[in-house]
Amino acid sequence: MKRDLLSVSDLSREEIEQLIEQALAIKPKPPSHLLSGKVLALIFEKPSLRTRVSFDVAMHQLGGHAIYLPPDEVGLGKRERVSDVARTLSRYVDGIAARTFSHNTLHTLAEHSSIPVINALSDLEHPCQALSDLLTIYEKKGKLSGLTLAFIGDGNNVANSLFLAASLVGMNFYIASPPGYEIKPEILKQGKKLAASSASQIKLTKKPAEVVKGADIVYTDVWTSMGQESEAEKRRLAFSTYKVDNKLLDLAKGNALFMHPLPAHQGEEISTELLDDPRSVVFDQAENRLHLQKALLVQMLP
Repeated sequence: MKRDLLSVSDLSREEIEQLIEQALAIKPKPPSHLLSGKVLALIFEKPSLRTRVSFDVAMHQLGGHAIYLPPDEVGLGKRERVSDVARTLSRYVDGIAARTFSHNTLHTLAEHSSIPVINALSDLEHPCQALSDLLTIYEKKGKLSGLTLAFIGDGNNVANSLFLAASLVGMNFYIASPPGYEIKPEILKQGKKLAASSASQIKLTKKPAEVVKGADIVYTDVWTSMGQESEAEKRRLAFSTYKVDNKLLDLAKGNALFMHPLPAHQGEEISTELLDDPRSVVFDQAENRLHLQKALLVQMLP
């Protein structure tokens, strides 16, 4: 049976740990034959740097091939029904990685596809980013369980996937968000259920200092994501006290990591010097998108 990855919670704790182990094993020198003859379709409704390049290079380094399908060429739901795109691509390629505005589009693709569908970002989740972040944390800390990740800012797709991933692997997840921008209720309910099984602790507050104090990882993301441009000024006002700078980061443990999925808006969610701070592992995160996704593709493509 085919397997889709629409949410990070589609994986078990054991499967996440196996993906991390496999990514670390193939990172130094990926075997160039593992996906020989395989083809991955990249359907992107949104622009991308890291996601597009990392999937494309991952397929190439493992002996396969990726085909990039930009918005104007496919026109999901406009030029052609999403279901028809899924059924057609199922006859041509071995898997689909889709970057969509709506999470419902991914569900429609998966429902009508006979090949695996991977969420390469939607408005609800970004599982590939969260899994790559776990790989980075494990590399730097040697463990996941028992660590505390403090997220500052919007309860967005990245926060949702990190919350679920942390709850699966036994990592504490603390988040500080302004009123109206918290983790979505359905994600919160799901994460709490997962956390109860893994002994993860969850904290939700409006005060950044409260979650950062004593944290092992401090994580933030942009205040305004793609598709929210009309809300930019409103969001700047709402998030004005949620900037991560050295003063806030100093409240975390001395060996804390600073993380950001990029692209970063320096001077907004982070101070201008933070990407180059010794505690920053931001570009390690970016690199690990490539390695984790190699492991994921090896597992998922038939």
